[in-house]
Amino acid sequence: MRLPLPQFATGDRAPNHIAEVIETSTTEFLAQCLEPEDLSFPVMPPFGSWVKSVDEESGNQVYAVVYYATTMPIDSIHRARALGLSLQDLREQQPQIFAMLKTEFRAAIVGFERPIEARSQQRFYQYLPPRPPQIHQAVYHCEPETIVAFSEQLDFLRTLLQVNGAPVEALTAAAIREVYHLRKADREWLVKAGRTLSVLLKDDYDRLKVVLSQIHP
Repeated sequence: MRLPLPQFATGDRAPNHIAEVIETSTTEFLAQCLEPEDLSFPVMPPFGSWVKSVDEESGNQVYAVVYYATTMPIDSIHRARALGLSLQDLREQQPQIFAMLKTEFRAAIVGFERPIEARSQQRFYQYLPPRPPQIHQAVYHCEPETIVAFSEQLDFLRTLLQVNGAPVEALTAAAIREVYHLRKADREWLVKAGRTLSVLLKDDYDRLKVVLSQIHP
């Protein structure tokens, strides 16, 4: 049977509502993807993609970058085994398989946005918020325009380069590629990002070279 998470009909939630926080800490959160209504796996957010949640007490929108994702059995004792069937065959012959798996991802917090008050302008802060999202808060894909606005400043690159337990060079490059794509190939922004990286990694040329080699305009 499926893990008992609060679920709503797909039509009752926003299209970019993809997951729910199930573990939280100062620097990151773990989220479980919401299950689709049909016989398919939850959509796993791409490595380096941008997500957001909320600290309900302050109203802060908390922004994070996905650095790890996994699909595994709900039952942690028994591993999944190869069945030699296509996904369509699974739907027809073993539909219960889809109810026995869960998809989770970890996201590193890179900044936040305070609630917009009357006559105030949108402002992003690229450092850790006072509190992370609470458990059971909704997690959303970030809107492209939000990522574009957030990435006007590049302090988040320092945070990504310091994420524990992640391939930080690949993560930083993936986040930059995502922003570059959403900015519709803004070459000026990409050059600015490259210069920022050269400052952050000025004492480690090998790491800088690895990151730059994975950024393909």
